[in-house]
Amino acid sequence: MTMDQKHRDNFNALYEIARSINSILEPEVLLERVLEIAMKHLSAERGFVILADPNKENGYDVVTMKNFSSQRTSNEYAASSSVVTNVLNTGEAVLTFDAPNDERFESSASIIAQKILSIICVPLQIRERTFGAVYLDSSTMLKEFNDESLKFLTIFGNLAGIAIENAKRYKELQNQNERLKTKADVTCLFTNIIGKSGKWISALEIVQRVLDIDVAVLITGESGTGKELVARAIHENGLRKGLAFVAVNCSAIPEQLIESELFGYVRGAFTGANTAKKGLVEVADGGTLFLDEISDLPFALQSKLLRLLQEKEYRRIGETRNRFADIRIIAATNKDLKNEVRKGVFREDLYFRLNVVNIHLPPLRERKDDIPLLAKHFLQRSTQLYNRSIEYIHPDAMQMLFANPWKGNVREFQNVIERAVVLCKGTQLTPDDLVLDINRRDSILPNSMTLEEIERQIIKITLDDMDGNRRRTAEKLGVSLRWLQYRLKEWNKE
Repeated sequence: MTMDQKHRDNFNALYEIARSINSILEPEVLLERVLEIAMKHLSAERGFVILADPNKENGYDVVTMKNFSSQRTSNEYAASSSVVTNVLNTGEAVLTFDAPNDERFESSASIIAQKILSIICVPLQIRERTFGAVYLDSSTMLKEFNDESLKFLTIFGNLAGIAIENAKRYKELQNQNERLKTKADVTCLFTNIIGKSGKWISALEIVQRVLDIDVAVLITGESGTGKELVARAIHENGLRKGLAFVAVNCSAIPEQLIESELFGYVRGAFTGANTAKKGLVEVADGGTLFLDEISDLPFALQSKLLRLLQEKEYRRIGETRNRFADIRIIAATNKDLKNEVRKGVFREDLYFRLNVVNIHLPPLRERKDDIPLLAKHFLQRSTQLYNRSIEYIHPDAMQMLFANPWKGNVREFQNVIERAVVLCKGTQLTPDDLVLDINRRDSILPNSMTLEEIERQIIKITLDDMDGNRRRTAEKLGVSLRWLQYRLKEWNKE
């Protein structure tokens, strides 16, 4: 073959190569194709492609290879290590067709061990930046490994570099698009759940992944973060959509009644059981049972819930046969269940069985980017509910919303906006319309109030903070549950 014919063949090959590699947009596939073309055109026996990686011990990563052992730490790579390192560092190609006698490799015993005669290695570059290399070698004297082949492979390396860079950018754009699509999907899917902050979206992404998997879910977070709202979203968008959703507040049912409420009872099971009664588990059959404040479930009852989770079995009180319930269980708590396990008040096996998937809802103070969205949502809803003509929130009022600690989270936030809408006299909410937590507590002790009125106000506020849980309210106030119940009973008579 004449030199002119060789030039034409190289030109035609480069033309076909450019068409081929620029049509591939998957980086992994492209790298394999680059190696395949280089080896075929130069009749090389072995080859690999490396990309620079500062996190690797040797500074690069072998991303695709052919006719090498899969064990990348073997001696097969020892001969090439200094070559590719030199190419990465200098950006200059390396060519030899007599490696054992080449002074550049005289210290490499592996050259002789591997019987390598010819080596060619060219950099992959983009805008004079070397980010990888193509390495080829052979154990026979090949005339293809010459200065002409070096020029060919160098031009090919530049073409491949551009194609690889374009493929990587395309992949990054695809990934970014997927992230944006996921973010859009979750916000569109759960239209009644407001928020776009990072932590909130991360929680919703987990929600989205468990919709079509009938697995136990534990939702954690402070009071008022929207645990029941998320539980309903899982149910209404999941496999059991359209079936029963039964919510049970484990802290709101007296301890002596909660077993009969959950599992039901048969006639004659105890004094006063004149008829049989379905439990909430049976009511939820086919759908979802949401157990809120699961940490307050009595210890003696936790083993029965564990059996329900594991075997889908339960018994009514006074019954001797097992019943089966096809239900999904979602639990929620504002306490640290691990700590409850350590304290011995919550079963460890039940904790692990409930906590298959954990969804933690961040408090409002950690997602303040969502405050404008929440304010707009609750403002629109409240103006419709109370038939008010309020158009927007004054910037000073919005600053107050941002500055508030929101110990009651979204529930407190909603109440503040609704109260402001009711109190507002104009077409915009102003700081004067906002009754925030700090203002409320500062106004507890005006001179005009009697001791009994002050006592009633403190109990009411604490009861609201504890979501109506009398036991926790009593603990917070440092009084007995009996004393608190007596006070509430007396006031209810008025």
